[in-house]
Amino acid sequence: MRKTLVAMAILSLTGCSQAQLGAHVAKKITPDRPQGYFKVGNPYKVMGQHYTPRESYDLVETGIASWYGTEFHGKPTANGELFDRRELTAAHRTLQMPSLVRVTNLENGRSLVVRVNDRGPFKRGRIIDLSEKAAELLGFKNQGTARVRLQVLDRESRAIAEAARRGVDTSGVEVALNGGQNILQPTYQTASATEQPPVGSAYQTASVQPVEARPLAPPPGQAASAPRPITGHMQGGRFLPDPVVSQLPVAPTAIFVQTGAFTVKENAAAYASSLSRLGEARIYSAAINGQQFYRVRFGPFGSVSQADAMLDRLASAQINQAMIVVD
Repeated sequence: MRKTLVAMAILSLTGCSQAQLGAHVAKKITPDRPQGYFKVGNPYKVMGQHYTPRESYDLVETGIASWYGTEFHGKPTANGELFDRRELTAAHRTLQMPSLVRVTNLENGRSLVVRVNDRGPFKRGRIIDLSEKAAELLGFKNQGTARVRLQVLDRESRAIAEAARRGVDTSGVEVALNGGQNILQPTYQTASATEQPPVGSAYQTASVQPVEARPLAPPPGQAASAPRPITGHMQGGRFLPDPVVSQLPVAPTAIFVQTGAFTVKENAAAYASSLSRLGEARIYSAAINGQQFYRVRFGPFGSVSQADAMLDRLASAQINQAMIVVD
């Protein structure tokens, strides 16, 4: 009962509809499953690389995503939960935990909201490690990696950070946010599970009783969408909703390995020349927030494996600041 009550606190923070409570509580894990907590963490070093975790609510990154599954299933995550390869979670090197991130596969336009609750990935050239289920829904489970864009959801991430600080279990919040293109306008109601949960459990009151959605007002000029059910099934004593993947427009991208960025073009040219023994480094100019930069890059590469090989070559030459970028 206490878990059901504290879960309601998330609603007051996010302004979500009553339907989202149904999706959240319906996914509750058995009481003996560890609950996660809010964590940022101290600077750390892994495989020779230094990382400094910090709270960030405006982070936008493009790069290569990977995924992890059976090998880590059931093992503790960095914020005290147990990793479940079937959930929509992710590992990030520096973001606060929990946080909510929209990940878009730039190769097929599939987009999904995941909840960061772990640290990683620690392979060079990766920016996020997704759960097996998330990779499957985004369409890159079989190939192993994908070019992605990730964007921290400001309002939602601040809300669950505050909730987690107060001891609220935030697991499952990401499911309610995967119902359509506009995640800020939830319009869903819960649906009965195909298998009845244990009598008297927290699942029964939340998952098998339909909850009438109270959608937020749509933006001016946009018609309100009709409530739809969140469907799912029982597995291992808990309700697993079936998230809906959004389809977003994407443009063609290229993969590069970047070794540095300079504000003086001559400095960039000198640095590129010093790398000639390793391959052809080129200078790409870009204006960022009104500032002109000259970025030294190798590529473009036709595949992630080619970029990985270049990254390994640079690492062997002690050029450890090199990174894979997707533009």
